[in-house]
Amino acid sequence: MHRPGIFYTDDFLKHDYSGHIECKERLELTVSRLKNGPLSERLQYISPMAASAEDLEAVHSPSYVHRTLNFGEGMLDADTYMSDGSAVAALKAAGAATEGVKEALAGRGLSVALVRPPGHHALPDRAMGFCIFNNAAVGAAYALKSVKRAMIVDWDVHHGNGTERMFYDRPDVLYFSVHEYPHFPGTGRAEDAGRGEGEGFNVNVPLPAGSTDADYVRTFEEILLPIMGSYRPDLVILSAGYDPHYADPLGDMRVTEAGFYRLASLVKEGAKKANIVALLEGGYSLEHLPLCVEASLLGFMGEPYDGKMNEENTVKASGWIQSARGIQKKYWRL
Repeated sequence: MHRPGIFYTDDFLKHDYSGHIECKERLELTVSRLKNGPLSERLQYISPMAASAEDLEAVHSPSYVHRTLNFGEGMLDADTYMSDGSAVAALKAAGAATEGVKEALAGRGLSVALVRPPGHHALPDRAMGFCIFNNAAVGAAYALKSVKRAMIVDWDVHHGNGTERMFYDRPDVLYFSVHEYPHFPGTGRAEDAGRGEGEGFNVNVPLPAGSTDADYVRTFEEILLPIMGSYRPDLVILSAGYDPHYADPLGDMRVTEAGFYRLASLVKEGAKKANIVALLEGGYSLEHLPLCVEASLLGFMGEPYDGKMNEENTVKASGWIQSARGIQKKYWRL
């Protein structure tokens, strides 16, 4: 029986820009919590290798990959920096995705990649929103060498515009995102359901600021789980952003640690026999991020958790969920 694999390397700490909110302390505190908390003896730590150019170029343009790896130090865009150690960190973050997929396909039920920089905003030809390479997309493209259907579930507070763009016209990767709207990057309308052969395989559930644990759980129970049951993915990749937490400085949601525990439990339920690869995206409360990661691990592992969820459904979110569900009824039995 495989223990959950935690993909981590200190190289992720070398992606560093003084004063930036996407900071190395996010990982230092999270890894410390896991190594010293109740899961300390339950996890296997794995140091990832760098992704290959072939892996990156499955979703990014060769010119972008070359330009980025030779950029040096400075700002790739207004939010996304390159420091002396960023190229290695970004390569190993994407490598953690492909190696997590390898482990999943070899039978490991759960792999969690505690990576920096995050990935889901990275576009085919440019960096965006703290993201250099799109780790989830790189992992999904790698998986498609071996499987027919992969699914990416994205619960980050921000819509994963890069991931959506990369698979918007394809049916072999189903992208599901629940996110605050309107919010950075301004994409993720419920009406954006895919194009061409990919129509119906892009699922956006925008939620208003102030949405609660109960609103997220309702989204998963009424939309995500039925779609997962019909699509039957061979592999599930999770863009695990913890910025919907109520204390996060970059979001306006009200999700608790107990909420993430429940969401992870529901993803595991929906995946059925498909193994899961979770990749860290956002989450900027240094106090709460380690606890959120731990709670979701317990949820994926089917372990008990004694935190209390916020059971309040908000009126506005309920209306938005119903609207998104109505759009998706065109494609799925909901």
